[in-house]
Amino acid sequence: MEHAAVTVLIVDDQAPFRRAAAAVVRVTGGFEVVGEAESGEKAVELVEELAPELVLMDINMGGISGIEATRRITATAPDVVVVLLSTYQAADLPADAATSGAVAYVNKEEFGPQVLEELWTGRASAQLASPEGP
Repeated sequence: MEHAAVTVLIVDDQAPFRRAAAAVVRVTGGFEVVGEAESGEKAVELVEELAPELVLMDINMGGISGIEATRRITATAPDVVVVLLSTYQAADLPADAATSGAVAYVNKEEFGPQVLEELWTGRASAQLASPEGP
């Protein structure tokens, strides 16, 4: 029996990255983009409206940050898997990223089909490590 595609919401204030992330999702088997948001506020609304299974969340946006949006999403929709994406090196992540509810952090330059598949299949064991260590 064929499983339905994993539904994905892409959140980034930069349209070029939203397009690039959508292209990655499209070429990765078993994933489907159901929406895009350009702000944390819109992401919170769309999670309620579209009920995606996976949210790819930029950290730095105008309005509420991706970290705050992740906190709100995981509080109201705990089954939604949120992955933070940004240009930070992992060691330079804001301290509150580790407590946001996101399961992982990926540098935008490293995001691709293999990373997407690994994030989804490994989500049960994945945890965003705090900068201080385990």
